[in-house]
Amino acid sequence: MEHVAGVRLHERWSSMTSKQHMLCVKALSMMVKEMAAIAFPGYGSLYFSDAPIDPHLKLELADGFCLGPHCGATYWNSNTNEARIYGDSNHNRGPWLDLPNYCSGLIDTGFARIPKAKIQIDERLPYQGSIKEHIRLLNISREVIKRLIENPLIQNASSPTLLHADLHKRNIYVSNDDPTLVIGLIDWQSTSVEPAFVYANETPDFAAYPDHVLLANDGRETPAGEREIVKDKEYKDALICSQTFDVCMKGFVPKLRAARALDDTLLRPFRYCHTSWRDSAAAVRQELIEVSKNWKELGLAGLCPYLPTEEELVEHKKQYEDFENVQKLKLWLIGALDTNSDGWVPTDAWEWSKVAHREAFEKWMQTARDTEGTGEDELTEEKARRMWPFDDR
Repeated sequence: MEHVAGVRLHERWSSMTSKQHMLCVKALSMMVKEMAAIAFPGYGSLYFSDAPIDPHLKLELADGFCLGPHCGATYWNSNTNEARIYGDSNHNRGPWLDLPNYCSGLIDTGFARIPKAKIQIDERLPYQGSIKEHIRLLNISREVIKRLIENPLIQNASSPTLLHADLHKRNIYVSNDDPTLVIGLIDWQSTSVEPAFVYANETPDFAAYPDHVLLANDGRETPAGEREIVKDKEYKDALICSQTFDVCMKGFVPKLRAARALDDTLLRPFRYCHTSWRDSAAAVRQELIEVSKNWKELGLAGLCPYLPTEEELVEHKKQYEDFENVQKLKLWLIGALDTNSDGWVPTDAWEWSKVAHREAFEKWMQTARDTEGTGEDELTEEKARRMWPFDDR
């Protein structure tokens, strides 16, 4: 193993021209095309053929490689903020020869993440859900997903597909002299072979639609007129990058063309079923509600296995508002701290990030203090503290 040459695209991006951005996005899209074109007999992660894993957990490939158990942290209960003492480990990590078995792996992973013994969960907010509620929702999800994967549209978008699991600017190295030349990619450890529809709505940060881009000029000490000109330029630039990536995916990557053409509602139950304990019962329930509500419009036969009651919908509405507020807070922090959803920051930015994080936390808590006592569902200090998405407070 050797160090990758070049410079991180994240460091170079702001100094590149619009044309350079577009050419760089095109070059990266062609790399995606190459990866997606490789055929696989199933789903899982890549290993050398002589890897020290159970021979029964190997699907042999050519050139000294094989498919083996999925190596993503999701399947091993080993993310930073997830204790390993929850009980039984997940034994359904693949590889999987077909879509039904892959989906069983998702549900089994969801169950494996639920605490198996009494633990301290007083810190959890109502929207996050009880153990009993998570078990109920995962059982429902299993039945809903069984029905969904009978749909020909999903079957046609389920080809085993290899793509980089974290294709963002921090993991892309380009030439400092010509940033349209991609030198290498890092952070491959969670890369795996998934159904193509898993990537249907995955958009790298270099191709994010402008509504999801934090424009670089925010907070600058510039005259209002100049600030608007800069913002307009950055908006158009981000739009070109987004459109370039979308056209390339639809035009050059057939597997993703079918996946990106799917009605997003069909894919919603797959999003949180394997991470329900981490992401909340409200998140899982919302996706099930959307599918149930649109079952006939989606061309699905019979009745949806999930038919929520009016009482459940009323209670869910309140809980889902809290879930959305936490997501908005997290997105704001990602932009303000220049981090990702896991709170990762470069080593050389660590001291600044700690100070900025503390300031953001105090600002959030002050908001709670200012609103406490103003209404029935006000944001209290205790609730605000529990809603904060990062551990280090």
